[in-house]
Amino acid sequence: MLIYLRVLKESFNFAVNALINNKLRTFLSLLGVTIGIFSIIGVLAAVDSLKQEIKGSISSLDNSTIYLTHLSFGPSSIPKWKRDQFPDLTYDEYQYFKRTTPNIEASSYMLFVNPETIKYEDQSISNVNAAPVSSEYYDVEELQVVKGRFFNEQESVAGNTVVVIGDEVANSLFGSRDPIGKKVRIYGRKFTVIGVLKKEGAGLLGGSKDTSIFIPVNIARRIYGDNNKFAVPAMIIKPEPEVDVQEFTAMLKQKVRMHRGLKPDEIDNFFVNQLQGFTDFIDNITGQMSIIGLLISCFSLLVGGFGIANIMFVSVKERTNLIGIQKSLGAKNKFILFQFLFEAVILSLIGGLIGLFLVWLVSVLLSQFTGDFEFILSPVNIFLGTIVSSVIGLISGILPAISASKLDPVEAIRTGM
Repeated sequence: MLIYLRVLKESFNFAVNALINNKLRTFLSLLGVTIGIFSIIGVLAAVDSLKQEIKGSISSLDNSTIYLTHLSFGPSSIPKWKRDQFPDLTYDEYQYFKRTTPNIEASSYMLFVNPETIKYEDQSISNVNAAPVSSEYYDVEELQVVKGRFFNEQESVAGNTVVVIGDEVANSLFGSRDPIGKKVRIYGRKFTVIGVLKKEGAGLLGGSKDTSIFIPVNIARRIYGDNNKFAVPAMIIKPEPEVDVQEFTAMLKQKVRMHRGLKPDEIDNFFVNQLQGFTDFIDNITGQMSIIGLLISCFSLLVGGFGIANIMFVSVKERTNLIGIQKSLGAKNKFILFQFLFEAVILSLIGGLIGLFLVWLVSVLLSQFTGDFEFILSPVNIFLGTIVSSVIGLISGILPAISASKLDPVEAIRTGM
């Protein structure tokens, strides 16, 4: 056992000395592996960061949350012209389903509307995410109010002109002043600020609550009117935790069909969009992005591997005389094999570590310049980069190492003279 350890140690020392003595060759070999590992791990890190940011944007909602509306959140086999004929979900339907559907923990009626402009005195903010919702939305999404309160059921049903604003909206309009009780102008009307939400950071999907305002849905219904193409109604449903979501979804579909009088041979004129399906769709898209990125990046790593193999064959050719002398002095084939194999692996591993360092450096710089979007270099990707670079070195160096170990000592000395 000690003999094998000594052979490994001496082979390692020979490999390190060979790399140090051929600095330019070592640098050129490192370059290919560095670019390859940088490409592969960079792609994986970018996809992981994108996936985390998207899921973070919808993290306040439970995966079991359901959206009942006439629009589909994902691909649909139903033609667009037919989907355009689907009726809107009415407020009366929302009240009926809320009252008669069992196993609902919380539900809310909301309108998807265009961004609005909010004004206070001489201050104005455009493209604010306006969210007309019923009071139960507070429980569905588990909102956190740091100042004031959310509007109650009475204010929601009556359509009072009250508003709850996001952290960034509050800072932009009021600065250090207390916004509670202030009058702001939205839709050409004066709304009283009754609450400010906790800061959550920017969302990749553009739905950050920091730049959002929440108003009672019935005041928005009066402003837009029913059946307005610029106000898409939906019912958000949060089932009870112990409920089987698939069974609940099937039961809800049947209830909507019965209420709308659909015949057995007629298709659903609505969509029950489950948030889990949306996250699965995101996972599928990011997974495809990873595969495409990896396939492209592998070409860079392949070039790096060929570069190392080429350099190692050249190294064997240059050191043929030395190999002959080593073997004539009693060096075993294993010693020669490990010597060149270690050289290839060390070369590839150093290139991989440099590539990982560059990915980390780029991720830090991009995180600084992109604000709340954080690029992640996970320990899994670091481990993967290290393993891949080692394997590339092993594969690239095995043939040159075998050819060196099989050299005849006499012929090797004669060739080198």
